[in-house]
Amino acid sequence: MFIATLLTNPDRPVLDRVTVESLRNAWGGGDAVWLDPGVAAEFPLETMPPNRWEVWEGLQALAVDLVVQKAEGRKKRLLLADMDSTMIQQECIDELADEAGVGGRVAAITARAMNGELDFEAALRERVGLLKGLPVAVIERVIRDRITLMPGGPVLLATMKAHGAHAALVSGGFTAFTGAIAARLGFDENRASTLLQADGLLTGAVADPILGRAAKVQALEEISESLGITAEQVLAVGDGANDLGMLTRAGAGVALHAKPVVAAECDIRINHGDLTALLYLQGYAREEFVI
Repeated sequence: MFIATLLTNPDRPVLDRVTVESLRNAWGGGDAVWLDPGVAAEFPLETMPPNRWEVWEGLQALAVDLVVQKAEGRKKRLLLADMDSTMIQQECIDELADEAGVGGRVAAITARAMNGELDFEAALRERVGLLKGLPVAVIERVIRDRITLMPGGPVLLATMKAHGAHAALVSGGFTAFTGAIAARLGFDENRASTLLQADGLLTGAVADPILGRAAKVQALEEISESLGITAEQVLAVGDGANDLGMLTRAGAGVALHAKPVVAAECDIRINHGDLTALLYLQGYAREEFVI
């Protein structure tokens, strides 16, 4: 059995009954269940529809996301999340670079790296090099004044943890940021790269090893093993090329507002919903959310 889920941005609840019932009838699905009126609905299917991507494309024009997945095992026991442009709305290194007066140069490199056009590790070292001499104290100010959480993040964490899930933040960014964001959102653990500093200034270097694509997959495997679960019981979410390894390895890999090269490799693509979409995909109804 499969489940088809339709959802949209909770701030613009445009999902209507006609859209849901028309698709349910076309695909011969079971009774539709509204997880959140105007925002999310689902219905069961006996087989995977052969035209799901054509339908997905048509629904995108209506600002509606569509996901079809196996019904069994939808509720996951481990949330593995990227940080930059996933759990927060910014790229931390770009914010630091802006403070250092090299924002444009670094942002351009970041965009190419996230699109998979550059080697992630080399691109990170190049960008960090441009931060040499920046006072370490700037990091705390950036976190306070520039960093904002992605909508739906606190509810996602609170709800999954209330239902017994473990949560890990795994970032190609820096521990100085992941520690603060993990504590703020309630992640059980976090992994990232470490910026090197001396005499209160950034040295322009990053400690080895750099947490890139392979390290995110390693985190998935290590944490899963420690919890005694399989990769099928993992929900991973990210947006950049360095997330692809964990997204394709996890039982449910969500490309959230992702770069086109990333979304193309993933079966779960959320372009309109916020992070609460990850709860609807697991079958949680709005009244089950922990606010």
